[in-house]
Amino acid sequence: MPVPDINKTKRMSSIVTPRHVRQWLFSGLCLLALGACSTAPNRPTDDVASGGGAASSGAVTSNASTNDAADNRDDAHDPIEGFNRAIFTFNDKLDRYFIKPIAKGYRAITPKPVINSISNFFSNLHDPPIMLYNLLQGKPKQAASDLGRFLVNSTVGIAGLFDVATKMGLEKHSEDFGQTLAVWGVGEGPYLVLPFFGPSNLRDGPSLLLVDWQTYPLTHLEDRDTRYALLFLEVVQRREQLLDASDILEQAAGKDQYVFMREAYRQNRRNQIYDGNPPQAAPPPGLFEEDEPAPKSPTPSTPGDATQSR
Repeated sequence: MPVPDINKTKRMSSIVTPRHVRQWLFSGLCLLALGACSTAPNRPTDDVASGGGAASSGAVTSNASTNDAADNRDDAHDPIEGFNRAIFTFNDKLDRYFIKPIAKGYRAITPKPVINSISNFFSNLHDPPIMLYNLLQGKPKQAASDLGRFLVNSTVGIAGLFDVATKMGLEKHSEDFGQTLAVWGVGEGPYLVLPFFGPSNLRDGPSLLLVDWQTYPLTHLEDRDTRYALLFLEVVQRREQLLDASDILEQAAGKDQYVFMREAYRQNRRNQIYDGNPPQAAPPPGLFEEDEPAPKSPTPSTPGDATQSR
């Protein structure tokens, strides 16, 4: 029986790293998305023509509804809706039966001050990348504030467990590489739902997996067990923060939660990119224009008037 080459096994393990696995995963997602685009069925646009020329009021109504649905899909930038809905269902099941129950248990057994300190700790770790993104977006004042927050909270705040910087007037910002690309003029592209991560788009998805992940300090923690434990704790901590909001959203979403979450994400993302001040859409032409007064009709002349004029 041949003896396995231990050195060769070690070399292979050093070649295949978690970074490569993440890249392969994202490449696979892109291929799936492209496959969904190419295999998406073409929906009929003319029910009258498909019915052999038999035009009825029901057929016309169905045709109009189909066209309206197509217009809505175009407005939502969601050409791979079938693929996205499948991933949305997967994420929803994962959250409903795994993440959410753990978050509820975490809230039930953890004192509120401890929850706040854990939240502050992870928030502090995100400030260095946020500082970098603010610099790349040409916001030196915000970047200086981010640096100040990190230094104050890491020292006076005891490794970020206490948010001392906010009380000192150093505002917390929320930036990522996707927002940076948007400031540089890169369009959002088609809507995309990522496994585990949720709503995104073709611009922000790769930014999250390939750039934001690499700039996050926890990613480079050498002890893998500690790194994975902290990352999982951050997922649970973030889900705990959203427990109350998610219950309200589920009630407000109605029958089609997918569409509700898609539009909510896109509106919130637009608000983030413009730092809370998105440009207002121009009103429809003629909305505020005053109607011109109707021309006065000439007064008809009478025989009496003609006699007086002579």
